[in-house]
Amino acid sequence: MARPEQRLAANTPGPFYVDRTCIDCGTCWQFDPAHFAPTGRTSHVWAQPQGEGETRAALMALQACPVAAIGTSRELLARSPADGFPAPVCSLPAGAVHYGGWASRKSFGASSWLITRRHADGRPNNVLIDSPRWSGALARRIGALGGLQRILLSHRDDVADHDTWARHFGAERWIHTADADAAPEAEHRFEGTEAITLDDDLLVLPVPGHTAGSVAVLFAGQVLFSGDHLWWGEDPPGVVASRRYCWWDWWEQVRSVERLLDLDVRWLLPGHGRWHRFAPGEWRRELEATLARLVEEPGGEP
Repeated sequence: MARPEQRLAANTPGPFYVDRTCIDCGTCWQFDPAHFAPTGRTSHVWAQPQGEGETRAALMALQACPVAAIGTSRELLARSPADGFPAPVCSLPAGAVHYGGWASRKSFGASSWLITRRHADGRPNNVLIDSPRWSGALARRIGALGGLQRILLSHRDDVADHDTWARHFGAERWIHTADADAAPEAEHRFEGTEAITLDDDLLVLPVPGHTAGSVAVLFAGQVLFSGDHLWWGEDPPGVVASRRYCWWDWWEQVRSVERLLDLDVRWLLPGHGRWHRFAPGEWRRELEATLARLVEEPGGEP
């Protein structure tokens, strides 16, 4: 648990604070940017919540923190929502998308995402994209939404507690064969670099680069779960592919970005980094701008 005596000086005065055990994963400010922000090496509380709704959001950010680096008073902790996560993100005719919360230290606070949907006969057909840390409270909420039938792992870094989730719900797991040693128990393997259709509304897009086995998942033609392949940046604003955080082959990652140009993404939901909603047609413009920046970087095109 966070400790007041370890409270960072950057926090604004008030009951919520981040302490020095913060690992700078960004979980809190990605979920609740109204109250949390990065400082460069850690996160901090830049504005104290006001009112019930804002306090609930800050308490959910506290729950989501993978290292329990966020603290507050006992009175406010007692108000922590039991039904906060998974938190709704967007709803489409094909199903709804939720943010999982309960980030894991094992994946450096990576975001996980839950798609809730049903087969034509009404049976649940839910999918978990990457794994949160194990939480009984989260498992009960997911169970109430129909449980898990599939777990898709975007790459080796964000598998976290996939084994516990799979065992609890009897869900089957998928991971690319190039990263399969990170989840050797997974029941299924993606192969190659061609797009793989799992269902009419679920397309797996191998995007090697960040790791050899990185994949993105496109839901209903509009929601792209990008793992650590891409995310939204704010300084400057735009889609980010990071050479600094590329663990395998940078120029292969750039080529993987190019293969996504013809999509019409409306939601970009990454493993790390900010989420973003796009207007119609905005995705291609932003991705073209990103690719132009990457070629202009020192070192240029290979």
